[in-house]
Amino acid sequence: MDTALVWFRRDLRLADNPALLHALKRHQRVIPVYLHCPDEEAPWPPGAAQRVWLHHSLQALDDSLRKKGVRLIFRHGPSLSAMQRLAAETEACASYWNRLYDPALIIRDKQLEAALQQDGLNVETFNSALLQEPWEIKTKQDGPYKVYTPFARSVREVGVDPPNGMARKLPAVAKSLLSETLEDLQLLPRQAWHRNMIAHWQPGELGARQALRSFLKAGLSQYKEGRNLPAEPFVSRLSPHLHFGEIGPRQIWQAVTQAMDSSRDKASRDGGDTYLKELIWREFAYHLLFHFPHTPDSPLNDRFSQFPWLEHEDKTLSAWQHGRTGIPIVDAGMRELWQTGWMHNRVRMIVASFLTKNLLVPWQEGARWFWDTLVDADLASNTLGWQWTAGCGADAAPYFRIFNPVLQGARFDPAGDYVRQWVPELSKLPNKWIHQPWRAKKDALQEAGIQLGKDYPQPLVDLAESRQRALNAYDNLRELTAQSE
Repeated sequence: MDTALVWFRRDLRLADNPALLHALKRHQRVIPVYLHCPDEEAPWPPGAAQRVWLHHSLQALDDSLRKKGVRLIFRHGPSLSAMQRLAAETEACASYWNRLYDPALIIRDKQLEAALQQDGLNVETFNSALLQEPWEIKTKQDGPYKVYTPFARSVREVGVDPPNGMARKLPAVAKSLLSETLEDLQLLPRQAWHRNMIAHWQPGELGARQALRSFLKAGLSQYKEGRNLPAEPFVSRLSPHLHFGEIGPRQIWQAVTQAMDSSRDKASRDGGDTYLKELIWREFAYHLLFHFPHTPDSPLNDRFSQFPWLEHEDKTLSAWQHGRTGIPIVDAGMRELWQTGWMHNRVRMIVASFLTKNLLVPWQEGARWFWDTLVDADLASNTLGWQWTAGCGADAAPYFRIFNPVLQGARFDPAGDYVRQWVPELSKLPNKWIHQPWRAKKDALQEAGIQLGKDYPQPLVDLAESRQRALNAYDNLRELTAQSE
């Protein structure tokens, strides 16, 4: 029987899955496969939070396939030998997959494609993760973009194709074909911490569709301004679903544009347009990662390789990681991350600015921590976000732009609801002091049941002094680079 292997990776869905739909149109039998080979993703294999999400997402995909009379075949890598064995066992004549863009995986996939083609298999790859391929959007000089605004303009000029349909009918997989179990992949940690984290989510294609519907109904009209309010439910929370491909960006683009077109509400249209810009920002991240593959570890702006970071103590980094900095909105964000595997985007910028500028800790340390703790940890977006905040990447915030966490808290969490949720020891403080408890009068602290240094830490640094220290470091960098030119 004419057979094709479809290798699922970060495209864990049946709708708008070009590799799967292509196989179903051209072959009598299609074998859905998941190959577990994290070593091949080094130096950026999935972090702990991602592995938990992946386990549940694979379970959801397998459940969806089984409802159609099919099952997902699990195998351990290496990917080449696993694919070769599967091809021999099933007499497959073709192998299809959707592309990934991590630098190590681009190299791996090219080698894999060549080896399988040499074995006689037809191999084709597809785009399921992006609106357009990174090489399709070019400057007038035929090069990559480094600035978001002209990149976004180009994306809109090229346009976005509609998503593909749903895979509705799949041929059964022979019962004799051996498969490991999902548990054999050992994605879940031995400790039970992950249960509380995953309780905040519904991984899988159904969960992604429900999150999109909820956002369009309740969040879109508030999104333009509400996306900055961490205590409010006005963001989509689609980022982990996007990362694992439980929903595709073209599906979201179509749904949002249709909602905008059908709405008479200006707020919904404005919110939709703002959200589409965020989708293009994600595209920009992939564009940069593809064209500048060194950036997960090194600054795009090379002069920042000489930046005079402070020699930091482990306890300083640990205090930031675990929400014990003494700066309430920073600690709230880091605790939200630890407990849910996610953090509101406005707060991500605040905690990143505090680490890289007030503490002068290298941005790579923060990127690594986010990589291990975020369920939506995405190499492209994580890299762009950290380099943007640190001032060393494309379209970066100027280095002298240093977020003041007290002012940010007062502006975007004025009633302190976000801080009170995640830093409950401060919950009884009046609004006036919720973002700066070290300035509170003694009687206010006593009434709130707080003894600074005991119930809640004193600030790691003085915000004004550490801001000036960061500016001095930047001035030193400019002098160093000027001397070397």
